[in-house]
Amino acid sequence: MASYEDDHNITTNTIQSAPRQRPDLTEFLSTLNLATTSTPHFPADAPAAPFSSLATAYRNLDVETPLLHELVAILLAEASDPTKREEGGGVPLGWEDGLDRVDVKKLSADDQCPICLSVFKDDPWPLVVRLPCDPKHMFDLECVQGWLRLHSTCPLDRKDLLKNEKKVVPPPAEDSEEEWDDNYG
Repeated sequence: MASYEDDHNITTNTIQSAPRQRPDLTEFLSTLNLATTSTPHFPADAPAAPFSSLATAYRNLDVETPLLHELVAILLAEASDPTKREEGGGVPLGWEDGLDRVDVKKLSADDQCPICLSVFKDDPWPLVVRLPCDPKHMFDLECVQGWLRLHSTCPLDRKDLLKNEKKVVPPPAEDSEEEWDDNYG
C-alpha cells in the first residue's frame, strides 16, 4: 500500500518542515462558549476564564513583540479586574466572516501578522483578513479572532471597529415564481 505522499505525488521537499505557529485557541473557545451561550456579545460581567486563557494562548506563541506583550497585559488586567474590560465586549458572532480577505497575490514577501510575526506567504494557504480601521492592518484570522471575540477594537490602534459600521440592509426578496392559479390550462 502506497503512502499518502506517494499517492498524491508529494515529495518531502514540498511538505513544509516548520509549520506556522498560531495561537492554540482550544481552551479559549471552550471557556468563551460557556460564558456566552445566551448573548451574541461577550457580556461585561462574564467570567475571567476566557481573558486569561486567551492571554495564555498568546503567551505560548514562540515570539516576543511589544504588541503581543501589550495584548497579554490587557487580557490579564481584564481577567483580574472586570471594570477594566472594554465596554460592550467583542464583535457579534459571525462578524469576522464579513472581513475583507486579502488576496495572496497582493501580499508582499515580507508582510506578516503583527500578532504571531509569521510571514503570510510562508503559509501555503494563508487566511489573511484586513480590519476596516486601516488598510495596512492585516492579520491571520486565527490570531485576531480571539481578540475580536472579547474586544470590538483593532489590536493595533484600538479604533472601535463597530462604531462606523454601515448597516447592510438586504434588498427586498423578489418572488420569481408566479402566483398559484387554480385554473391551470
